Amino acid sequence: MRRSLDAELLADVAADLGEGPAWDAERGVLSWVDILAGRVHVSSASGEVLRTHTHGRAVGAALPAGDGGFLLADADGFETLCEEGDASALLAVIADRPELRFNDGKCDPRGRAWAGTMHNDCAPGAGKLYRLDAGPVVTPVLSGLTVSNGLGWSPDGGTMWFADSAKRQVSAFDYDIETGGLGALRRVTELQQTAASPDGLCVDDDGCIWLALWGGGAVHRYTPGGCLDTVVRVPADHVTSCCFGGRGQSTLFITTARRGLFTAEPGVTGPAAVPWRGV
Repeated sequence: MRRSLDAELLADVAADLGEGPAWDAERGVLSWVDILAGRVHVSSASGEVLRTHTHGRAVGAALPAGDGGFLLADADGFETLCEEGDASALLAVIADRPELRFNDGKCDPRGRAWAGTMHNDCAPGAGKLYRLDAGPVVTPVLSGLTVSNGLGWSPDGGTMWFADSAKRQVSAFDYDIETGGLGALRRVTELQQTAASPDGLCVDDDGCIWLALWGGGAVHRYTPGGCLDTVVRVPADHVTSCCFGGRGQSTLFITTARRGLFTAEPGVTGPAAVPWRGV
């Protein structure tokens, strides 16, 4: 039987495009970005903003790093951000393409960074999904994307989930956890009973996908086989992403556009963010 839950407002933080929540279990904090404003927020589990780093350009993702800072995927490429707020360029992947920006990113279970791009005007097929390896070396893995978005891995690391918002579906690929190699397309989960677009996502400890719905006012939970089994209603039109964290990593933190941070207690747990392992 399908469950329905209601999310509650955690913090009424002004963010035009809140995105990319990540729970840092070692430090007990939640980080997330306001993409177009170029801000990286660090919050407590109760929603209090502990500090904010303001970047000079759009930031699609701020991935917690093992040294306490972040790996940024921004309008130029990849940069590092230290805890004190100083940023250093790492790889200028799209610096010569002002019409593009990075939109979402995440680290795989071994700490490799993945992030994807999109056109500022959502031009079809302009985006790519990249993997960042030691060197540093960046490799384009998927091309022809429109809005590169949610990423997540199964508990055993053998499946990578990926959403291109324009396709209204989430794709599952075979994944080689040892090499970071992306294998064959395994299955596709179509959005059910909604005209919304898939945005950010996370995977819980049972291997189920929690998918934020842009334009849908909800987070949907899908089983690995693609069955919709839980709906979390969010009082915001544009729900952007989610992650597990807090005590016992049983709280689902939910970001939105312009409506602040929300939480739900779904009765399951999920992994904390895997820190970027560096280069």
